[in-house]
Amino acid sequence: MSWHDAPEPAGRGAPCAGVDGVVSPRPRDLGGFEVRRLLPSTERRAVGPFVFWDHFGPAAFLAGHGMDVRPHPHIGLATVTYLMLGEILHRDSLGSVQPIRPGAVNWMTAGRGIVHSERTPPERRAEGSPLFGIQAWVALPRAAEECDPEFRHHAAADLPVVSGDGVTARVLVGAFHGARSPLRGASPTLYVDVALAPRASVSVPPDQAERAVHVADGRVEVGGTSFGAGQMLVLRAGETVAVTAPEAARVFVLGGDPLDGPRHVWWNFVSSSRERIEQAKEDWRVGRFAPVPGETERIPLPAGA
Repeated sequence: MSWHDAPEPAGRGAPCAGVDGVVSPRPRDLGGFEVRRLLPSTERRAVGPFVFWDHFGPAAFLAGHGMDVRPHPHIGLATVTYLMLGEILHRDSLGSVQPIRPGAVNWMTAGRGIVHSERTPPERRAEGSPLFGIQAWVALPRAAEECDPEFRHHAAADLPVVSGDGVTARVLVGAFHGARSPLRGASPTLYVDVALAPRASVSVPPDQAERAVHVADGRVEVGGTSFGAGQMLVLRAGETVAVTAPEAARVFVLGGDPLDGPRHVWWNFVSSSRERIEQAKEDWRVGRFAPVPGETERIPLPAGA
């Protein structure tokens, strides 16, 4: 990934009432495992504090196979991992070892620097397993970019669920329709998993300065226009927007306050300072980051860095 410093485009126009623009996914190969990336993109660099959004799966690993994301570093951000199917085993340089399963949230604050790996657990690998989820990055406010790294896990049972009229909304971060998650970001942040039954509709209130809806599965309609799985709809500020599912669908609502200034994104590093990212590149190159206990592999710095 190269520097993303170009001014954010105004978008492709409003395809319908309540929607300012649409981001389409771009496939990326992560060593034999394909993801669909929506943020950052030419259409939109960020939505609120969300600067990175990867949609992976649904996929099915055969017996003996699985996901293997070797140890790699981060600075200046929090990673947010959420699954709809499958299981991933998280390990990091703080010594955290945590499986994540559907409905739970892994929130890892990198701050001044952390290293982690993500793999299919051995028992799941032996039998084969599905995988379907979202990997997001939330940029930290400038004052918190160099904070101490931290890892937090919230089980599905700890997260509030709002349900009724064919809508089931699990509030992962922030507050939505009167329910508040115990997990809050370093800046105002909203992240909600919404399952819609056929012909059900969910309203997205204008509580956040910036909002988007990612269609993870199925198809939805907004203002009479249809949108398919994989697309992200950037919503118009200040308007309540109704999202309706002609058939069963799964969507994610994301947003929050805009960033307190531009961010540079290079590989796994996010910072308000180019110089800080150059330092992180050198630190990883020469081995200054703390290792992940029990791991001997690592992802090298990209060629030409």
